[in-house]
Amino acid sequence: MSELALSNADLLIVVFIHGFKGTDETFGEFPQRLRHVLSETIPNTSVESIVFPAYETKGDLTEAVVKFADWLTTLTVEREVASGLGAGKAMLVLCGHSMGGLLAADTLQEFVKSRPDTQAPLWPKIIACIAFDTPYLGLNPAVFKDRATKALEYAQAARGVGTSVLGALAGFSASRAAAPSTSAAPASGWGKWASTAAFAVGGAVVAGAAAGTTYYKREELGIGYSWATDHMKYVGNLWDMNALNKRVDFLVDAQGKEGIVFRNFYTYLPATPLVRDVHRTFVNLPKKGTRAELHFVLARNGLASDEVKAHTAMFSGKTNDGYYDLGLETAKAIREAVMNARGILLTDEGAEGE
Repeated sequence: MSELALSNADLLIVVFIHGFKGTDETFGEFPQRLRHVLSETIPNTSVESIVFPAYETKGDLTEAVVKFADWLTTLTVEREVASGLGAGKAMLVLCGHSMGGLLAADTLQEFVKSRPDTQAPLWPKIIACIAFDTPYLGLNPAVFKDRATKALEYAQAARGVGTSVLGALAGFSASRAAAPSTSAAPASGWGKWASTAAFAVGGAVVAGAAAGTTYYKREELGIGYSWATDHMKYVGNLWDMNALNKRVDFLVDAQGKEGIVFRNFYTYLPATPLVRDVHRTFVNLPKKGTRAELHFVLARNGLASDEVKAHTAMFSGKTNDGYYDLGLETAKAIREAVMNARGILLTDEGAEGE
């Protein structure tokens, strides 16, 4: 794109947000691949893909929302000033994986609520909330049927050999499977610590299985009681079904009333002979016929052996054979959002209409 074209182009900023204990590497090359596709398919647009720096997922979700909103506000001001476009001209898309999708949704809600009146333009100008396997309606209880048993077995084995216990995780990148140093237990205190940790983690598994609100990483980790409780506090939002439904209603209304595109691409493991009798999903899905149903989009993965693997390995072609389709569908949703912001109607085939 020439310098003259760039000076007249719209600015599109796509922000990626990791989930609980995720890292800067959670999304791999996905953000840059998506930026390339968007640059090639949306005319007269300068596209940036930015990963929200790894943040400490401690405390409750509200604290993370405040920090992210501050960061996003600063980013928007800097980019709008640098581009010379003026306030409210940069279009932003929030893309969250796992719990990052909750962070994106709640941040959007705060910006919408903070407007002086409902007719005032939204700033920052968020045009889409795109989620990847975010448990907006909780986690699929079927995930825990086998996981709970496995987690308890790991905890018992850990207490017996003094090595490790299985920890409760949400959206934790496999490349950074390390516990905070403050939660590591000294070897000399293993016996006492193991009993407490095994009880805490095991109890969390059973509680999560009953409520469909937490899930577990596969690797054995050395974790402490405080780390496990940090996790349960941070994802505590998943216990409240009333709050979950209200959040989804807000996102659906935001698209219908504000034109802010909402999608949740959920991992889908097809039924496979000798492997699984029925298809599996990691998250709970909306009921058939509800308003939210069309906003949840199937993202097939025929390589993952279980739902947790599918969830944590969405952003690599080596572990997800639906990786490239996921990128194209994400680009399609973002293009729809850009055209909405420009007042251009897209037909079902994606062509521009009047």
